[in-house]
Amino acid sequence: MASVASSVTFKEFCPLYYLLNAIPTKVQKGFRSIVVYLTALDTNGDYIAVGSSIGMLYLYCRHLNQMKKYNFEGKCESITFVKLLSCFDDLVAVGTASGRVAVFQLVSSLPGRNKQLRRFDVAGIHRSSITALAWSPNGMKLFSGDDKGKIVYSALDLDHGVCNSSLVLEEPSSIVQLDYNQKVLLVSTLQRTVLFYTEEKSVKQVGTQPRK
Repeated sequence: MASVASSVTFKEFCPLYYLLNAIPTKVQKGFRSIVVYLTALDTNGDYIAVGSSIGMLYLYCRHLNQMKKYNFEGKCESITFVKLLSCFDDLVAVGTASGRVAVFQLVSSLPGRNKQLRRFDVAGIHRSSITALAWSPNGMKLFSGDDKGKIVYSALDLDHGVCNSSLVLEEPSSIVQLDYNQKVLLVSTLQRTVLFYTEEKSVKQVGTQPRK
């Protein structure tokens, strides 16, 4: 007979000082000293991704105990959402306060995996803050939502370095969560939750009452 594990009421975890100490608390911009705020977080078994208010993505590799930094060229703006994915290659999608979305295809030391850092941009569709990102399990599809209710689908061809994006859905309120599985995109907004069937391009609302 299998033993029943005892229930745990409290469990304490120590702060990740090794991670926090690798991220500066301030940076110098000309004559100004700017405080760095941590604005977004995602984790998986391989990485811890932390977005910041200065537009810098800090990516900590758990296996190598190394911190790497990635940023957007041009204007320094706050990162609002990050989403990791481990499939054949390791990917991280990043969204910003102005609506920029970028995908980083990470370098791997494993044989047959990606050997050069590559970046893909979702350009010119979002015009406001990114509030949600969702991957397909194989890394070929990325969905991004913003605080104006727009949802963009990006098809990635990692072998040829191509990213094609299009607007697939517009909701009347801010997107708060996205999740994708088996050709169905779950969309939660400030007002309602819907299922978007990507093949039929049809929408089915979950429940009947609007969210207050």
